[in-house]
Amino acid sequence: MITCRFEDGDKASLRHVVVDNLVIDNNKILLVKRASHMTNPNKYGLVGGYVNRDETLKEAVIREIKEETGYLVKIELFFRIKDSPHRAQEDRQNISFVFTTSVVKKVGVPDTESSEVTWFELDKLPKPEEFAFDHYEDVELYKKYLQKPFPLPVW
Repeated sequence: MITCRFEDGDKASLRHVVVDNLVIDNNKILLVKRASHMTNPNKYGLVGGYVNRDETLKEAVIREIKEETGYLVKIELFFRIKDSPHRAQEDRQNISFVFTTSVVKKVGVPDTESSEVTWFELDKLPKPEEFAFDHYEDVELYKKYLQKPFPLPVW
């Protein structure tokens, strides 16, 4: 939670905004293993992170993926909004905007937030308990969408 003090002196606890991204290429998904100094260390997750001040969601998607994986991507779909204050393994009550992206090209190297960057076949994912937060649920929902498309974004 973010503690803010407003102009009139009132205080409020506000929630963080993040982007989580399904990076897809030829029926494979790119997952990062969270480094030991991160929340939910040594677990796989979608590529993503906080939206910075003065940054749009789209800019955050491109920046986070490039920082964490070294890939430049194209945004394909606005897939999902997750705003439940009771998300699994979540201590900050993040509000997540989930996008699907496709790879354009490799332009750099991963930063230190990830100890591993790995492509997985969509039907050969790590076990659910090996995922951080509720990211496994996002991948499973995307797989259902591929089988039978439904209206997006999912709310």
